[in-house]
Amino acid sequence: MKVALLQLDIAWEDVPANHARAARLLGQAAAFGARLAILPEMFATGFSMDGRRIAQPEGGPTEAFLRGQAAALGVHILAGVAETAEPLPVNRSLLVSPGGEVRRYAKIHPFSFAGEDEVMGSGGQVVTWEVEGLRVTPLVCYDLRFPEPFRLAAEDTDLYAVIANWPERRRHHWSLLLKARAVENLAFVAGVNRVGEGDGLRYLGDSALVGPWGETIVSAAEQETLLVGEVDPQEVAEARRKFPVLADRRPGSYRR
Repeated sequence: MKVALLQLDIAWEDVPANHARAARLLGQAAAFGARLAILPEMFATGFSMDGRRIAQPEGGPTEAFLRGQAAALGVHILAGVAETAEPLPVNRSLLVSPGGEVRRYAKIHPFSFAGEDEVMGSGGQVVTWEVEGLRVTPLVCYDLRFPEPFRLAAEDTDLYAVIANWPERRRHHWSLLLKARAVENLAFVAGVNRVGEGDGLRYLGDSALVGPWGETIVSAAEQETLLVGEVDPQEVAEARRKFPVLADRRPGSYRR
């Protein structure tokens, strides 16, 4: 399957502008034959901590935009959005199919270092979705620092889709952890980060598709761009057959 990574320069809290930017790159992704297109975390607003003001209800403007694009282009779209919920809004990853089906994942680990845990609720479940035979596990930004959800989903995952607003000051961690999660789980990892500036922070992207052996298939930094790479579930199965590390786990011993 061709998978497109849309490294977007997000206009701060400007939903119409970001929809327009995303639409342009989504059109390019479809033209390249991508079946799955991935947009960054909170792509319509940027990583704003004004959660209650920017959050949209289920079925709101950004979900409607994604439904329209998926139907018009005939592609599956995975994208981040802040959605209303009680007692706090939730930072979500949505998967929208060309037929209009919408699936949701809530970010498990709000970024407490920036106070996200005070304005956004946390999810409580790892999920895996099937997209035309490809098993996709979504995760959001700070989730990348925690190996547990990746490992929990490993046996049922071909591709981890990590969407982010990961700032320049910790860019080395981003690239290192994308490769680590691919290698330790022998799976593809798509890391889709934003570029540009927002709320005083600079973002360099470094979006990348990493293969099961830790090899970088495509990557880009510092500019808004589209990346397209091939993801094959058979490569995951073959890597795990050749090097069956998952079979050697001893979960019962991983307790103090």
